[in-house]
Amino acid sequence: MTEIERKFLVKSEAFKDASSNSYQIKQGFLNSHPERTVRIRLKKDKGILTVKGKSSSDGLSRFEWEKDISKEDAEALLVLCEKGIIDKTRYEIKVGNHMFEVDEFYGDNEGLIIAEIELNSETEPFEKPEWLGEEVTGDVKYYNSNLSQYPFKNW
Repeated sequence: MTEIERKFLVKSEAFKDASSNSYQIKQGFLNSHPERTVRIRLKKDKGILTVKGKSSSDGLSRFEWEKDISKEDAEALLVLCEKGIIDKTRYEIKVGNHMFEVDEFYGDNEGLIIAEIELNSETEPFEKPEWLGEEVTGDVKYYNSNLSQYPFKNW
């Protein structure tokens, strides 16, 4: 249940041409405390409840637990979330043996595009596509829980 993930800014929209799938995501946080976050996500026609623990000191890994919930439950829980619902389109792009998930944000986070890749180990090598920009792994300002409270438009 440990998630190992690296995050990057995206420097061009070339990823869209390579995308095999895309979908809309709405998400909010019932709790955005740095020690633990509780997220509600509406993805396509299903809901997901996620609990994440505190990140490691380098930001590469942390505890993550997810449970599918109904669309109706997710919609009801989103109403209870803290201020700052995240709205984004997620693109899935296979590069080599890995899948990048690229989030294009809307609303108060318009203009921000972040790529994430999940790995099996913190030292696992992976191919970096030309549209991948600066690494922001461990920079809390790029965490969705932070973006909901301190949106990109206010930086």
